[in-house]
Amino acid sequence: MIMFVFLFALVQVFLLLQPFFLFAVKPQHKDVPPGSMGWPIIGETLSFLKPHKSNTLGRYLQDRCSRYGRIFKAHLFFHPTIVSCDHEFNMFILQNEEKLFQGSYPKSIHGVLGDLSLLCIVGDHHKRLRNFALNLTNTCKSKVEYINDVDRLTMSVMDSWKNRKELNFCEEMKKFTFNLIVKQILSMEPEEAEATNILEDFHTFMKGLISLPLCIPGTSYAKAVKARLRIHSTLKSIMRKRKQECIRKGDYFDVLLSNSSTSDEEKISVALDLLLGGYETTSTLIAMILHFLGQSPDAHQMLKEEHQAIRKTKEKGGRLNWEDYKQMEFTQNVISESLRCGNVVKFVHRKALKDVRFKGFLIPSGWKVLPVLAASNLDPMVHENPAEFNPWRWNGQEKLKSYAAFGGGRRMCPGSDIAKVEAAIFLHHLVLNFRWRPQGIDYPVAYPYVDFHRGLPIEIERCS
Repeated sequence: MIMFVFLFALVQVFLLLQPFFLFAVKPQHKDVPPGSMGWPIIGETLSFLKPHKSNTLGRYLQDRCSRYGRIFKAHLFFHPTIVSCDHEFNMFILQNEEKLFQGSYPKSIHGVLGDLSLLCIVGDHHKRLRNFALNLTNTCKSKVEYINDVDRLTMSVMDSWKNRKELNFCEEMKKFTFNLIVKQILSMEPEEAEATNILEDFHTFMKGLISLPLCIPGTSYAKAVKARLRIHSTLKSIMRKRKQECIRKGDYFDVLLSNSSTSDEEKISVALDLLLGGYETTSTLIAMILHFLGQSPDAHQMLKEEHQAIRKTKEKGGRLNWEDYKQMEFTQNVISESLRCGNVVKFVHRKALKDVRFKGFLIPSGWKVLPVLAASNLDPMVHENPAEFNPWRWNGQEKLKSYAAFGGGRRMCPGSDIAKVEAAIFLHHLVLNFRWRPQGIDYPVAYPYVDFHRGLPIEIERCS
């Protein structure tokens, strides 16, 4: 009944304000790119966000690019917007961060991530906190124990499969990457109650992250907001205990706590961002690799041969190290190609800080700008036969070609290198110890965050 009353009121407001919004979204600028502003208030947002295979642009972008060209105007996320599927313009936007363009995510994202999230803050504030996040990569690389932790946890996960013939691979990867990131940041072991609670809250958090932003009890969005507050409360409690008892565990949280130039709220926000990124992005990457390897037996075989050669250099039971990781050249090709095809980050939110002209078009000051990174990754002018999964394209000079897998410019994901290390080590043990095949049809879908509709179920068998 309450929901019915709310929807009825929303319709009434819509009808009352319709003439105003019809006028308000009508562009008053010359030389803006062609396009359609769609419905009042919501514009074309629902069509833009409609789920589709992540290795395609989806019907909305394909239709608009065909009709208007690769740069067009629209009304998205309650704002007049310039959408770019043009590789050159996308690179121009990313390279002019804080000069001509600035991060500008919808208020609903602020509501669920928090105003201090790296996605939401801008300018020098963003630069300062991002540097702390980058320290995680440097901290991990400087620790011999890091590779050992990844190697050990990988083997632990695979040992748990010994009596299983079927897996929900996405679920397994989320457990694996979450256990890794809480170990590195908070020194938590998987069996600890606090770790279990945080993982459950992250499941709730991801479901509501891009849901309809209605903060009404019972909605996915409202549950996500509450889940984030619980994670925030847990981190604050850990911080308070470490300060009061002078506890040092040598993890990344200690690195944050030792910094006197950041507030407690900023430290908690950075830790939460890293937990989320390390959990979600890396698990998605590994699942995409498994999916795309199934389309290329030759790539699978070459990957296996590379890791067999590495194994021959190890003593029995010897752990992997940084030198082993540096030898995984074809593995890096597979990772790069999976990121290009799967498009973990479909688009990013920016706004124009001043009037900008590009290729004869005007991007008006204050308008939102959405560079569609997936369009660059799937552009035949940038990558030959872009629909084909071809890890060999990254050999030689092809490696110099631009692609945007984790965003770009000053706002590129600070944990991208860590994600690649964890994926490479996991692949080493997977291809050497298991055979697998998909159980039914499944594929990565852009929601716009990437996930598998069925969780990528597979049949698995340990190699003799």
